This record gives sequence, C-alpha cells and structure tokens, in this order.
Amino acid sequence: MKRLARFVFGRSRPVEPAPLPSDVRVVIFDFDGTLGDTFAAGLEILNQLAAEYKFRPLATGDIDRARDMSTRQLMAFLKISARKLPSISRHGIKRLRSRIHEIQPITDVCATVRELHQRGLRLGIITSNSEENVGIFLKNHDLEVFEFVRSSSRLMGKAREIRQAMKKQGFSAAEALFVGDETRDIEAAKKAGIRVAAVTWGYNSPRALEALGPDFVVTHPSGLIALVEPLEK
Repeated sequence: MKRLARFVFGRSRPVEPAPLPSDVRVVIFDFDGTLGDTFAAGLEILNQLAAEYKFRPLATGDIDRARDMSTRQLMAFLKISARKLPSISRHGIKRLRSRIHEIQPITDVCATVRELHQRGLRLGIITSNSEENVGIFLKNHDLEVFEFVRSSSRLMGKAREIRQAMKKQGFSAAEALFVGDETRDIEAAKKAGIRVAAVTWGYNSPRALEALGPDFVVTHPSGLIALVEPLEK
C-alpha cells in the first residue's frame, strides 16, 4: 500500500500519447494504482487507521476533491501529522498483506506488462508498498517478469530508489522511463532525471498530474505499448 495519497482513485477520458524515443530500454512501474487495484482495500484500511490514530477518515464524498491534492495537501486535509505517518504506513502495509490475495491487476495491465517484456524491455518496480506484498501479487497473477522490485520506506523517497536502481542494475537515466499515477511519482522521476509517464487510471486526477508537466500522459495500459512502438524492428 502506498502512503496516504494511495487512497484516492478514479478514471478519465482517453488521450493519445506522444511517441517515445527509442533509446528507452528500462520501464520502471509504481505499484499501487498503477499495476495493482488497491483502492477498495486501501480506502477501508485507511479509514480503520483513522479511528485508531485519530485523523480524519476519507469520506466517499471527498474522493474527487482528494484526487486533486498532492500528498502533502492530502495529509493536511486528513490531519495526519508527519510524526505519525511512518507508523500509520507500517500498519497499513501489514494489514494489506492479509488481503493481498484479493488484489486484482488494473484492467489490461497484465497484457501490457507481458508485451513490454516480450519486446525486450527491462522492467522494474519502485513502490511505497512492501516487496513482500508486491512479490505475492506478481506470483498470483503470473507477472514475474520484473528484473527488480524496490521498496521506498520514505514518503518522498522514490527519487533515491530510482538512482540506486540505476546504479545497481546498470542503466542510465537516458534509458529509463518511470510509470506512475501520483504527483509524487512525477516529482521523483524529475528529481532523478528520468522521463515519466503519468497514468490517469490511478489515484491522482489528470488535472493534478498534468499540472506537474509529465513527459507523457497515458489513459489506458495499452497506451504504454504505443509509447515504445519505435523499438520494433
């Protein structure tokens, strides 16, 4: 389960993506809301934790509003203190572990991931969820095609994980594309110096994503295939 911004979900209208330069060889995915549809379980867990940690629950009527918020704005809206956030996150991930077998992939994402793998792209995951949870999900859905899975223990720590992945896995920023559904995914990719495709089927709204100027906006998993068409011989 991602941090608190992970609990806002929605859909949007299709938009054609721009073509991606053929020098991209590594595609790094976020997990919650990008690969796995954790919304229902995540929202339920969030509101359970709200009662325990004395912060504001996220009501159904507030979801659209919350989707337009950054992570920090959402924390303020829910009245979650930075001091309590690590504990809240740990407990949320643990509770999701007991429900991970019920988590389904985003519609059509499995076919897209397999197609990218078959085309020879190196695939990875950088997530605020746990490596254990992601590993179980990948096994359950026959998606064990990822070269690496890295978990960021800090709310805004994905840029560091991207840099460490580049160093450990031996690829350059120019070869990589990050795929995520949150404003902080865009911020992390930009900070790490790699291109980013914002997907609109996840937690942040298209308006919030587009405001941060991602390199690409994708509205359906198959749009990621269109981005890498230049890789075909």
